[in-house]
Amino acid sequence: MKKQMRESLAGYAWISPWLFGFVVFLALPAAMSLYFSFTDYPLLESPVWVGGKNYTRMLTDSTLHTTLLNTGVYAAATIPLSVALSVVLAALINTRGLVGRRFFEVAVFVPTLVPLVAGAMVWMWLLNGEFGFLNQVLGIFWIDGPNWLLDKNWAMPALILIAIWGVGQSTVLSLAALREVPQQLYEAAELDGMGPIRSFFNVTLPMISPMILFNTITMMIGVLQVFVVPYVIFQKDRGGPGMRGYFYTSYLYDNAFSYGQMGYACAMAWVQTLIILILTGLMFYASRKLVHYRSA
Repeated sequence: MKKQMRESLAGYAWISPWLFGFVVFLALPAAMSLYFSFTDYPLLESPVWVGGKNYTRMLTDSTLHTTLLNTGVYAAATIPLSVALSVVLAALINTRGLVGRRFFEVAVFVPTLVPLVAGAMVWMWLLNGEFGFLNQVLGIFWIDGPNWLLDKNWAMPALILIAIWGVGQSTVLSLAALREVPQQLYEAAELDGMGPIRSFFNVTLPMISPMILFNTITMMIGVLQVFVVPYVIFQKDRGGPGMRGYFYTSYLYDNAFSYGQMGYACAMAWVQTLIILILTGLMFYASRKLVHYRSA
């Protein structure tokens, strides 16, 4: 009995740093945030309990509804495009006999190493309506490029383009999954008369579907919390033209640190968490028939 107790104490001692970090930096702040979501908390004064007023306020907050719509449109475009592009790029890089394969692997992954702020600054130059590199390239083909970041019709596409630029990590994961597909399956497909396209859809995609699910969920979590790039690009104009670049997390940040409404911001954070959990659960539920796992 004493030996078992000593082993238990030794185990708790080994995991105590993690337990301390979890309690101090995650569990305690989360509990405080949940409490503050039911209060009127202007940061410089003590929080005052208001019950569910912060949550009911969301039902009539037109700015919140705008940011939800913007975030939904951004996610609906960015996630499928990014997932599809990552799979296509990985398949191209994985092509037999490709010259300079290592170079392309590095070139695809490097953008993910660039800090978001630095990347946003570069894209502000690339998408400048008058002197931007992209419009100069379009001008070579006699195409009059739009004012990407100042036109309300092009602000959202510009942000989606920036997001798609960072598909390097998901591409690397897709590439790793492709290399794990048994070669025998392709040989069997070839014997059945399948060409490269049919083989891709009937063999490759089912075999890498768990990775596609993982990429989709992680992208969804990141996209629904998008903040840095639109904040840097439109910092002088809330959300840019027509508020097309004003997202949920941007409004949450403004409520917390610009308007001094920390209680309302905490309520928004918990609603955001609930949305992410529901969407993640729905993806896992839908994946039961769409995702194929290899047996051990």
